[in-house]
Amino acid sequence: MKIFNKNDKMSSLVTSNYNLLPVINRFGIRLGFKEKTIGELCREQEVNADFFLAIVNTYNDENYFPEAELLSFSPLLLIDYLKNTHNYYIGYVLPKIERLLNQVLVSCGNDCASLKMIGSFYQKYKHELLLHLQLEDEKVFPYIIDLYKNRQLRNDQTSIQVFENEHTNVEEKLTDLKNLIIKYLEPGYNHNDMNEFLFALAQFEKDLYDHARIEDNILVVQVEKLEQELTQQGSR
Repeated sequence: MKIFNKNDKMSSLVTSNYNLLPVINRFGIRLGFKEKTIGELCREQEVNADFFLAIVNTYNDENYFPEAELLSFSPLLLIDYLKNTHNYYIGYVLPKIERLLNQVLVSCGNDCASLKMIGSFYQKYKHELLLHLQLEDEKVFPYIIDLYKNRQLRNDQTSIQVFENEHTNVEEKLTDLKNLIIKYLEPGYNHNDMNEFLFALAQFEKDLYDHARIEDNILVVQVEKLEQELTQQGSR
């Protein structure tokens, strides 16, 4: 699969994979690219082009993960991107999925016990996901920002590992929900509505997987390294 660079046209990036549109939007870049290259549009929007390409290529190709390059970027840059992603999930993806689920529920004329079970599973999942995002937005990200700006460990024994112990693998539970539908759903619903709901879940699953790779393999590693450095400085 093609790895995009600064000289490629932004329009070519989108037409090669329309699923990248939400990722591009998280950088404040909107449609209407004309013939401009990725490098040109990033300069216009004051976006770090190297970071943009590292993220976009990671989402475009599941086998591509420039770990060394991503580790070289500021954690503050990563956090800004991750927070925009959270806003996208909360403001658009979850309401869309819930709307599609409600359409399927309305279309079911029979008892639809299995569908109601799936609805209940989804509500529990959504609650856990929102708690997960809230933990990161209100505790993890502020902790990291404070750590990098002040270069000083907190006195309350807080560390990125403490937060990681509270970290739930929400992407795995979404996979469970998707498999539950595929394997055990009983007939009696509008299949077009259900297909649309399942497509939305699968797309969200992929987005969450890439999101988790960036958090767990890049951001956490960066923070652990800084914590170690500050601990060594304090013990001198």
